[in-house]
Amino acid sequence: MSAAMAGSMEDMSDQSGQAGGSVRGSLPQRLLRLLSLLQVRREWSGAELTERLGVSARTLRRDVERLREIDYRVEGTPGVAGGYRLVSGRDLPPLLLDDEEAVATALALTTATGVQDSALRALAKLERVLPARLRPRLRAVSGAASVVPYPDTPGVDPSVLGSLASCRHERAVTDFVYRDRSGNRTERRVEPHHLVSHGGHWYLIAHDTDRGDWRTFRVDRLHDVRPTHGRFEPRELPAPDPASFLTRLFAQGTYRHTVTITLELAEEEVRRRLYGPLPGRIAPLGPDRCEVRISADSLDLVCQYTAVVLSLGATRELDAPAEVTARLAAMATGLPR
Repeated sequence: MSAAMAGSMEDMSDQSGQAGGSVRGSLPQRLLRLLSLLQVRREWSGAELTERLGVSARTLRRDVERLREIDYRVEGTPGVAGGYRLVSGRDLPPLLLDDEEAVATALALTTATGVQDSALRALAKLERVLPARLRPRLRAVSGAASVVPYPDTPGVDPSVLGSLASCRHERAVTDFVYRDRSGNRTERRVEPHHLVSHGGHWYLIAHDTDRGDWRTFRVDRLHDVRPTHGRFEPRELPAPDPASFLTRLFAQGTYRHTVTITLELAEEEVRRRLYGPLPGRIAPLGPDRCEVRISADSLDLVCQYTAVVLSLGATRELDAPAEVTARLAAMATGLPR
């Protein structure tokens, strides 16, 4: 097949992809695929993009020009080792969302954790830039969905979340000031790995370069985020995924109040009868016995979860500090006969 004929067939493909009056409808699926690839990685070589898209270098250059025509700033580097990357611009380009993406975006903004005010403002702006056919769906989802907030949890600065996410995306070694549980402030330098929402808080999972180990940081205690000129190659997290890493770390942690309970129940039975996450861990001691460890800074929290585990009615041993046993004893004597 000649190059001219191939180009004509690709042009016909472009025209066949145009459907409907929206910006998205006027773009071929290949062009949307190119935009998606440019958004998920800092830079692509021309060879990588042509292979992913299954097109010629000439078609790739034409598609990049089409994105530029609709205000997406795509920078290119000429030469054999040249590549492309999507950079931020001052003007908002046309928003490309299909029905499923609009619903997912509305749900995410409506149920956002710790940034509710900012999310609602973003939702209002999103409605204005969406095609008219998608606006009723967006309003319906945002009006029908809600989330139960966590009590007494501080909000998080969206700009800090954005800065950390950007540093992680750019693979930039990052400095910030961190305030720990005791109020002590330290300067930290890390390689950001992931942001995780858990229990009403946002946490940063990162590799601490000074300590040579993985650490987690509550984002609401984190200030003055500064990306450095250093770059890093992402390390493999010692867990199946970031959420598992965070919950496993919490389970292993030792805090101000710790209770250990031995139960004459199998581990699976205890997990089945407990509702919600436990601030600690459950470890098997045999086929019909397990150990439950509860640890937290809050005395109220430890006493509440200890009472829940004791209510299972299979306690063999209880190892608890005096303040916990005193609270439980007062609760028991205060019950009506």
